[in-house]
Amino acid sequence: MVKTLVVVGAQWGDEGKGKIVDMLTEEADMVVRYQGGNNAGHTVYIGGEKVVFHLIPSGILHPGKTCVIGDGVVLDPEVLIGEMELLKAKGIFRPTDLVISKNSHVIMPYHKKIDVVREKLKGENKIGTTGRGIGPAYEDKVSRSGIKCADLLNHALFKSKLKTNLQEKNGFLKTMLREDGFDLNKIYDEYVGYAAIIAPHVQDTSKLINSGIGAGKKVLFEGAQGTLLDIDHGTYPFVTSSNTVAGGACTGAGVGPSRIDSVIGITKAYSTRVGEGPFPTELLGADGQRLREAGGEYGATTGRPRRCGWFDAIAARYAARVNGLDGLVITKLDVLDKIEKINICVGYEIEGTVVDDFPVETSILAKCEPVYETMDGWMSSTAGARSFADLPKKAQAYIRRLEELSGVPANIISVGVGRADAIVIKHPFRG
Repeated sequence: MVKTLVVVGAQWGDEGKGKIVDMLTEEADMVVRYQGGNNAGHTVYIGGEKVVFHLIPSGILHPGKTCVIGDGVVLDPEVLIGEMELLKAKGIFRPTDLVISKNSHVIMPYHKKIDVVREKLKGENKIGTTGRGIGPAYEDKVSRSGIKCADLLNHALFKSKLKTNLQEKNGFLKTMLREDGFDLNKIYDEYVGYAAIIAPHVQDTSKLINSGIGAGKKVLFEGAQGTLLDIDHGTYPFVTSSNTVAGGACTGAGVGPSRIDSVIGITKAYSTRVGEGPFPTELLGADGQRLREAGGEYGATTGRPRRCGWFDAIAARYAARVNGLDGLVITKLDVLDKIEKINICVGYEIEGTVVDDFPVETSILAKCEPVYETMDGWMSSTAGARSFADLPKKAQAYIRRLEELSGVPANIISVGVGRADAIVIKHPFRG
């Protein structure tokens, strides 16, 4: 029986992980966010009301579930506290359900400013960051100058680290970027205020998670972004600054790989991407716009329109390999209900040669032309389907083909935004 489950995005993010995590949390005892920051948005619809999470796991909507912000997350305390207050206003925040890792690194004001200014200076070579300071915060983590949540609780240590960091950051901002620096005392006072609010939630989460696993609790690990934005395995440099793949759950939560029972990947029935970088199946012009409007493809965090395209089976197989996927969750099948002919990318043509492997070199991927297989659309609504047999025959054929091409069976098919709008073929926790 599956007790520990990792949920990953199998594309470029925005696959609908928030809804699926919300669904699966019904069976879980603990939900752990293991990487990323508030550059990701997980959207859940409860009773027709839209709720967007950026840091707090969407499992917080379920009473009595322990929601963990893990070691691998970079935390903007202002954003976190804003989410807490929003949930309190809705009457659905329970302080005892939220736990924050002592080891999670803190996003500082200088991280955000550096992020925005550097992106602007890159011009046409920009990465397409959200400007939330995620990358610079991870840079400080790797350079061993980061400030952890535990540091915020030790005021003397925090002030000492902040003073040292500002000497470097202010010099860089003023000399290299020609921007104003920051005042030590202003940041110190602001963040000490944040620390007082989050302090009751901060603890050793690795110990908590491993104790839960040892006690037989069901633990759901959720990532942000998607496989193809992984810092090591994505379309570098057009990626995020952390490991989004399933392996990141171990380092980002502080558990050993032998403790993970299963991994499922979330993929849309088509493809989307936010930001810059190669996207072989992208649909430009009116075709892309129609898919965007039908799917409501606008970023939950930034509101940016997402780039839209056909399902990429080459990328799906790659995601299956680097994550070790045991199952797929296919979301937004209903978005394709009114499309007469549906394409699936089954190969890439590169300078006259067709390949069926995902190139790890972004420069090569940028030259790839998709080779399509075309299937008939079903031209009828899937919205009310609650079993695989309820789907139109051509929709069933489409799902089976995606399974065949990706090499991974479909566990769940989502046919709408609500909790109940899903077909569960095999529940990842129930087997």
